[in-house]
Amino acid sequence: MSASPVPAPTRVPTPVPAPPAETPKDDGSAAAKSTPKWQKYLAPILVVLLALAILITITRNWNSWEGGKAQQVTDDAYVRGDLTPLSTKVAGIVSVVHVSDYQQVHKGDLLVELQDSDFQAQVDQANAAVEAARAAIDNNLRQRELQDARILRAMAGIDQAKAQIAAAQAGKEATQADLVRTRSERKRQEGLYQTHSTTQQKVEVAVADEERLTAQYASRDADLEQARTMLRSNEMEAEAERREKTVLESQEIQLIADMRAREASLAVARVNLGYTKIYAPGDGTVGERQVRPGQLVSPGTQVIAFVDKTKWIEANYKETQLANLRVGDPAQIRIDKYPGQVIRGKVIEIAPASGSQFALLPPDNATGNFTKVVQRIPVKIALDDAELASKLQPGLSVIAAVRTRQ
Repeated sequence: MSASPVPAPTRVPTPVPAPPAETPKDDGSAAAKSTPKWQKYLAPILVVLLALAILITITRNWNSWEGGKAQQVTDDAYVRGDLTPLSTKVAGIVSVVHVSDYQQVHKGDLLVELQDSDFQAQVDQANAAVEAARAAIDNNLRQRELQDARILRAMAGIDQAKAQIAAAQAGKEATQADLVRTRSERKRQEGLYQTHSTTQQKVEVAVADEERLTAQYASRDADLEQARTMLRSNEMEAEAERREKTVLESQEIQLIADMRAREASLAVARVNLGYTKIYAPGDGTVGERQVRPGQLVSPGTQVIAFVDKTKWIEANYKETQLANLRVGDPAQIRIDKYPGQVIRGKVIEIAPASGSQFALLPPDNATGNFTKVVQRIPVKIALDDAELASKLQPGLSVIAAVRTRQ
């Protein structure tokens, strides 16, 4: 007989505990709800106001703080020197280049020489023209001296003619007196002859004396007129000689002006001849040669660059750093070429305007869009060690520190 199945035990559900009852909040939370919201932003506002105050203080006083420093430093500084591009003034063919690249030279050393045969011929031609002008002036002087002699001769002729006039006038007056006497004698003799108180011979003698003296009187009058004519002739000759001398004197002025013009041409020719040789303007170093012998050059062709041995530092300071900077202030120079070495110097010049004013196109801020930019003023600093300065190359970077005298 089979066993009957045992019934499974029944599961009695466990009771679920009820949730705890909500307890009321404490008094602190209620107090928090009653606090105003603006107190939450009080601390951030105070921080922002403090930051603004600090920023405004720094902005308003930064320039005075920066300019009041005892030592003004800038790295916008470089070594400077006189760099002169030597060029030709006249056209010609390069004959000799007497220097090599980067060679040290002294003042007056011959650097480049052009062929000067054409210019020497121009000098000789101008010199000959000057000599011809001087010869013309000497010839004019001799002609004026000859003219003076002619004037003196004419004046002597005038004096002689005046003497002849005086003699002829005296002779005429003497003859006239004798003629008056003989005429009276003739009339008297003719009257006596009518009364048979004289002889025919005496009458004839009186008539002959009158006719002779009449002829003499006419001759003396002719001599007087001839002397007067000679006087007028000599006076006209003297006037003509004087006028000729005036012409020669005016020619002398023209000849002197012509000689001066030719002397100026000679000077120009000599100057052009001198331009065929290019000399070093001072002690320094030349750059790279730009021409070679046999090359045809025209006026303005650069043949070589010359760098003077005198060097200085050009430091571009901000305008805010120049409040106490003066000429004569000592400076300390650090050059990148000589790391760690401090070079002494002093301020010798301060530029009269900012660097932008010396630019090719100076800025014009008279427009609606304007942005203020701190300007820089070039300051020239001379080095105490002249031997070291002569070894520097223009363009080297420098850090310049100037100690102001406050």
